This record gives sequence, structure tokens and C-alpha cells, in this order.
Amino acid sequence: MYEQFYGFSGRPFQLTPDPQFYFESTGHKKAMSYLGYGLSQGEGFIVITGEVGAGKSTLVAHLMERIDPSALTAAQVVTTALDSDQVVHVVAQAFGLAVEGHDKAGALGALERFFQDEARAGRRCLLVVDECQNLGLDALEELRMLSNFQLGSHPLLQSLLLGQPEFRRTVAHHPGLEQLRQRIIASHHLDALDAEEVEHYVRHRLGHVGWDGQPGFEPGLIDALYRQTGGIPRRVNQVMNRLLLLGAIEERDLLSLAMLGDVISEMAADQTRGARGSDLHSAPAGPTAPAPAAPGTLPATEVAALLAERDARTAELEAAITALQGARLGREGADGEALSPEDARINEARLAAELERLEARLEEQEQSFRHVLTMLIEWLEDDRSREAA
Repeated sequence: MYEQFYGFSGRPFQLTPDPQFYFESTGHKKAMSYLGYGLSQGEGFIVITGEVGAGKSTLVAHLMERIDPSALTAAQVVTTALDSDQVVHVVAQAFGLAVEGHDKAGALGALERFFQDEARAGRRCLLVVDECQNLGLDALEELRMLSNFQLGSHPLLQSLLLGQPEFRRTVAHHPGLEQLRQRIIASHHLDALDAEEVEHYVRHRLGHVGWDGQPGFEPGLIDALYRQTGGIPRRVNQVMNRLLLLGAIEERDLLSLAMLGDVISEMAADQTRGARGSDLHSAPAGPTAPAPAAPGTLPATEVAALLAERDARTAELEAAITALQGARLGREGADGEALSPEDARINEARLAAELERLEARLEEQEQSFRHVLTMLIEWLEDDRSREAA
């Protein structure tokens, strides 16, 4: 939605890694240097670690774009908790080998023949394994064993291992991984962006979709964005997506610190509700409407429940307005005669308190409606068929 409102050619802050939006921070530049050095060696393991959302997958997507397929055959695996047998089969399938129904020895044989054929054709093989912190010791040892394949004195397979910080600690200190450690020829930890890089990152991604300065940023907004996200690119994308969506909903040409605060509060509320496992229909009423457990799972019945809550609050506000009108501004009694000064002061205090309560409820109503609309738009845009509708 917001890309149409602001005239963008696409979504600048999508969460799916896209090499077209690659931003070369200081950390990414160092990581690419280590990757370049490691790949030039043509053997062993390269290890890249970083926090969740630090940009490891985007780095790999950028690397894959630069690889010459006539010189290097690459395959990528995103791991779950695989055992040693499963790892072998998953790797073979990643390289396009039909090993379903084969035992481990058969899958290993197919892999070795494939690697030898590639080497004879003048191509090296690279295996990229993502989320390595999920692998057990036996699976990691199996990956090390795959690196033993050779044609003459030439290694047939090189591996790039990507993982979260705990994987770095496991590799560095676990006594059962000494042989794997000895085969690591390059290693780098991908740090978060600093405050200046966050600003360049935001402008870089907006520039790729035709941003012409609209929307603008209130002074201090980018610094606040850095503090809220810690410079983690995926978190920056999440917050900027919500912020731009809010800007489009409210038809704003300037993204403000207050809007950022609203977005952060809504996202924190979403996480809190998700952690509690709240049910949509049993969650207590609050400033924001209950959110779905995950993107893309907002059925029509849940949308109806959210809108029904909004309507109930509207009715409550209308009743409060009627009550205020019945008070006749606190100046007259039931018979139309003027009240005494003391009674008038009491009535005015009661009226002021009621007005304050009404204003608070109006603000809650506004936040609730905005949240319903935000979640509905995100649900619609999550699926192309819904987006077309």
C-alpha cells in the first residue's frame, strides 16, 4: 500500500533477502573480503556468523550474484536439526541429485561422482550451509567428511558455514570439533550497523525505489531508529515497513518521532500478545487490537472480530458524548436554574474529568482502528492473490 501512496517502484524494506538492495557496510565489506580470500583458496571451510537479521543471507545472495556458474557450482542448504544421514541427503538434493530412497552410502557415492564430474568440467563446488547453529556434532562432522573428497590432489568441495553467535562459540571451544577448526581458512563475525550506517542504509534502500525526499524524516528520527533496532538490518526493515505504512494510512509527508513511538509500541504489544499466546476473542480490550500470531494468518473471521471491537468502542464513545450533553455544560440544575458557585465548581470538575476520560478513549479508539487497518493491509499484501483483490 505505502509504495503506491509515496510513488515508490517497489517495497524498499521487504524482509526477504534481495541482492538488488545490497548495502555494503563496513562489516559487510570485511565479510566480502574474507569470502573472497577463502574462495580463492578453493578448499576447507569459511565461517560467517552474526546476530539474527544482521544480513548474512543478504551477503550470500550478493555473493551468488557475483559467482561465475561456468567456474563454480554452488548449492545452498538451510538447516534444521538434521542428523548425519539426513545432512548427506539434503546436500545431495541441494546439488540436484536424485537420491531419494538411497541409503547414506549411496548418497555419498552419488555426491562424489558429481563432484568429480564437475572438477573434470573445470568447475569447483561450493556448499553454503545456513543456520549452522541448528546442527549437531555428528552432522558437522559429516560436513567435514565431505571436504575429504579429492580428485588427485585437488579438493572437490568447499563449504561456507553461516550461523548465529552461538555457532561461533561452539566451533571455537567444543573439543569434538578440533578437526573442523583446523580446516577453517577464513572466519568473520558480521557486526550490526552503526548509527551513521543506519541512515545511509535507509536512504540507500529508499533510493532504489525512486524516493524523492517524500516522506521526509523529522530531525532525530534516524538516531531513534538506530537506538530502537540496535543497527540490525532486519529490525530496521521491520520498523521502517510499519512506519511507512502508518505514514500512508495517515497521509503524512513527514515521518515523526511520535509516529516511530507508536510503531514501536504496537510491535512490542504484538510480541507480548504472541508470548502470552492470547486468543483473539478472549484478550482484554486495550489501546490496540489483538494481532494475529503470524503474518499471513489473518482470516476474515478475525478481521470481523477486530472491526467489531472497534464498533463497540465507537458506541461507548457516543454514549459518553450523550452523557456530557445531558450535563448541560455543568452550568444549570435539573430545573434549568443556575447552580450555586460551589455546585457549579463541583460540576465543572466532574465535567473536566469526564472530558479527560473521553479524550483518552478517543486516543485508544484511534490507535485501535489504526492497528486493525495496519494488520489487515499486511495480511492482504502477504499473498499476491489477496494483494490483487
